Amino acid sequence: MSTPPHDDDQGRGVPAQWEQLLRQVLGPAADDVIREMSERGGMEALGLTGPDGRQLDLAGMAAAAGLPSDPAALGQVLGQIQRMLATSGDGPVNWDLAHDLARQAAVAEGDPSVSEADRREVTSAFTVAELWLDTATNLPPAGGPRQAWSRSEWVEHTLGTWRLLAEPVAASVADALATALATQAPDGIDALGSPEAVAGGAGAMMRQLGGAVFGMQVGQAAGTLAREVFGTTDIGLPLTEGRGVALLPRNVAAFAEGLDVPAEEVRIFLAVREAAHARLFTHVTWLRAHLLGAVQAYARGITIDTDTLEEAVRSIDPTDPTALQEALSGGVFSLGTTPEQQAALARLETALALVEGWVDEVSAAATAAHLPHTSALREMMRRRRAAGGPAEDTFATLVGLELRPRRSRDAASLWARVAADGGVDARDAAWGHPDFLPTAEDLDDPGAFVTRRAALGDETDVDRAIDEIFRADEADGSGDAGGSGGGTDPGSGPTSR
Repeated sequence: MSTPPHDDDQGRGVPAQWEQLLRQVLGPAADDVIREMSERGGMEALGLTGPDGRQLDLAGMAAAAGLPSDPAALGQVLGQIQRMLATSGDGPVNWDLAHDLARQAAVAEGDPSVSEADRREVTSAFTVAELWLDTATNLPPAGGPRQAWSRSEWVEHTLGTWRLLAEPVAASVADALATALATQAPDGIDALGSPEAVAGGAGAMMRQLGGAVFGMQVGQAAGTLAREVFGTTDIGLPLTEGRGVALLPRNVAAFAEGLDVPAEEVRIFLAVREAAHARLFTHVTWLRAHLLGAVQAYARGITIDTDTLEEAVRSIDPTDPTALQEALSGGVFSLGTTPEQQAALARLETALALVEGWVDEVSAAATAAHLPHTSALREMMRRRRAAGGPAEDTFATLVGLELRPRRSRDAASLWARVAADGGVDARDAAWGHPDFLPTAEDLDDPGAFVTRRAALGDETDVDRAIDEIFRADEADGSGDAGGSGGGTDPGSGPTSR
């Protein structure tokens, strides 16, 4: 039941304008706050009266806080904040809001359901792609379903990975944002009731607001990417778990419209790239965790310059989520990185370049004999990955790193050199362990990597030959000298490494 306004002649009640404000902000919880204010002496006890005993002017406080003075506009702003906070979770990102905005952004230009004809074309393209890839790499097909997705389906299947990528840095940003914005809250806001009644006070509210703003940014980025991507690996990271491949027929068709290349040829070429990525991430079992773990480790180590942040948000209306979103996308948070973080970033960028370069080289080898426009499509994809897009720029702002393989051309050249020297087996075997991968220095000098791999191969061959001799001796009994000590334990010889 609502609590009626109290008489405020003696400064001990709650004026109607304050009661209205409290009900707009707190909703049902306002009754308890109003009752507590009355019991504690109303405006005077809470420090919300001036030195002459007159109540502070609500309109003046609203203006000082950057709120609109018009009651209707004020109510609209407060209602928007209340709705955002009502859907906020306990984490640093409001993922419900991110999901809703991602879906909205994905369908902004229309998102019809995938037709059966589109599904048949995608399935056929993947069938051809796998046959051609069998001649270009020793890694077998990934297996799993071959799917055609709408943009909305892409959002649903990939948002879980976005959470893994964005949440570590979001935690740091949300805390810093809450601290900076709380300093701009009107004096006395924490005095409007107990911490429980006002959801933990201004700091908790600002933290929730920060989580909502970050959710808006992640959702907008994912939704925008849904209108641009062709499959599940366009940004170099596997955005889905498990086996399988997928294409977005509408995005593929839109890409083909601007080219002087048959749509079927474009579709098959993109299917080959998607299937090549899938083979790599499926059979190099450590690779997905290696890449995602590097992103998370980098993000967790980011430090926030709170002084810069506070300076930036002084000009931002803390009650305007749109202004906060624009500020965040503009990079006002200035995420600082340590030398260790820069080294981690360099390793990550090298790994992304190696993935992109391998896929580029293998896809070209698989399609060159079949698709007349392979060279043109290959060059177009290289430029597309190097340039990125608006959504990738947003992600770079959010997480502090760019998912662009700057050295993918160098990596493709290195893989081509390895294959020319040692064959496809040598090229694909380099993915056997992360310690054996080429480094950034190897991208500068592929010949040095080939030489080092050859030396490693020679050493391995010698070890294998010695091991075979030991096994042969054991088989014919020559390794047993009747306990005289003449035998050799193969586990303690040169092959024990």
